[in-house]
Amino acid sequence: MIIVNTEIAVGILIPFLGTSLGSACVFLLKNSIGDNVQRALTGFAAGVMVAASVWSLIIPAIEMNKDNGSQAIVPVIIGFWIGILFIYGIDRLVPHLHQFSSESEGLHSNFQKTTMLLLAVTIHNIPEGMSVGAVYAGCMLGNTGISVAGAFALAVGIAIQNFPEGAIISMPLKSEGMSKSKAFLGGVISGAVEPLGAIITIMLANIIVPVMPYFLSFAAGAMIYVVVEELIPEMSHGSHSNIGTVFFAIGFSVMMILDVVLG
Repeated sequence: MIIVNTEIAVGILIPFLGTSLGSACVFLLKNSIGDNVQRALTGFAAGVMVAASVWSLIIPAIEMNKDNGSQAIVPVIIGFWIGILFIYGIDRLVPHLHQFSSESEGLHSNFQKTTMLLLAVTIHNIPEGMSVGAVYAGCMLGNTGISVAGAFALAVGIAIQNFPEGAIISMPLKSEGMSKSKAFLGGVISGAVEPLGAIITIMLANIIVPVMPYFLSFAAGAMIYVVVEELIPEMSHGSHSNIGTVFFAIGFSVMMILDVVLG
């Protein structure tokens, strides 16, 4: 049985801290973030998420099941697709609006634009919280090949990409007419699902131990869906989309280095 000690508590709160600090930029910046800056920040976040999916989730899931030989990939593929379909279902059901989009997605609603922008980021943050919870559950249960340092690396990597994300959500909320304090609170709330998702994952650890490879790859699939469906279109929006691509590579490199050095 896993007991959420100080080390785990700090780890699952680090990504939330990144979002909160980024949201605080609404108090420091007078104008909205420029399109090129948003593309760069979004590309960076996408790179971190893809690298985290591969290095911190999929590879450990395969290694955990390597005794099964060629069958080691089976639970990874199954878990990956369950993660894809899980976020796809949420994406189809929850009303939300992406940056640079004029049409909302999900079920029809009368929600305000600011609310749907917040819901879009909240959907984005769900798999990140689950990923952190899954790796911490794995390293604390033992016999999974996931180290505490590796789990910490994932938490730090997601926190780094959450900082610009917090600014990307709070600044447009202010531009839509929200006060700075409400825009900041909106950004903080959007990130609150991360520690919540992590805690729920850890609480379920005793159940998911036999299927940990499925669970790790599930989190990876969920993050990859968000990257392809949301972040890549946003970083490629308009002209000079190569800026997003370059920062995608930078984000991927940063997360890969963190995982290798700290893991």
